[in-house]
Amino acid sequence: MDRPSVRQLECLVAVADHGSFRKAAAALGISQPALSAQVQAAEDLLAVQVFERDRRAVLVTPAGEDVVGRARLALEAIDGVADAARRRAEPLVGALRLGVIPTIAPYWLPALLPPVRKRFPRLELILREEQTARLLAQLTTGQIDAALLALPVPGDVTCAQIAREEFVLAAPRGAAILKKRNRLSERDLEDQTVLLLEDGHCLRDQALAVCERGGGIESMEVRATSLPTLVQMVAGGMGITLLPEAAADALVQPRGPVETAALGKPPPGRTIGLAWRTSSARLREFRLLAETMAEEAERFLAKLRA
Repeated sequence: MDRPSVRQLECLVAVADHGSFRKAAAALGISQPALSAQVQAAEDLLAVQVFERDRRAVLVTPAGEDVVGRARLALEAIDGVADAARRRAEPLVGALRLGVIPTIAPYWLPALLPPVRKRFPRLELILREEQTARLLAQLTTGQIDAALLALPVPGDVTCAQIAREEFVLAAPRGAAILKKRNRLSERDLEDQTVLLLEDGHCLRDQALAVCERGGGIESMEVRATSLPTLVQMVAGGMGITLLPEAAADALVQPRGPVETAALGKPPPGRTIGLAWRTSSARLREFRLLAETMAEEAERFLAKLRA
């Protein structure tokens, strides 16, 4: 059976990634005619039209989506042959494409990445920040190797817990709900206007579940696009919200217009974890990375809660 060459697979993936034959050729360091010839040869061999071409854009066809996805996985497997040999001598060497959700990236990465780099100096982390659904899709198609997100997640992925992060109540300074600061519970959210992130953020679903248990009322008029925006909305007196403790520490200033308070014992929260494809050949490495991150997360939270 005739098979597409590695170069042909690289060309298919490059065109899909860049949406342009010119940009894909530049990324691969070959001429555009050479790239076009490789793509055409692959399409002829597979008897599938992978791309729709016109003067303005290059689109991946429905059949091409499957071909490109499998091409990514095939290239990853090929790269894994050499990587496996290197990792036998030293783990976590070379490139690792790590996806991170927006409600984790700016608040946890400054604590987690420096110790990881120190322990694995030859590891090259390539970071991509996206919402959970996009990261899982990219994980499935091989565009990223692992993802740091809130658990649980669906799909054929293996996960390792990094930390359990508590939620704290954030309210305008002097708000009546803060008078019970030392004995607040979820039930104190009853009839409170609760501000949440927009659809697509997993933190929205987690916070909404807490609010529904406590009887809070979601604001239907406004939804924030980010946690900093959410804090500004609280500062403006538009309602209260729930924040992950690392974000609250970074975003809520002492003696500022927003105050925070613990909520219940045990407090509500979320589980942060590292996820990777169950079929990945880098199982041992990802577990090692997760263990290292978990150790640092424990130190980070202890310092945060001190």
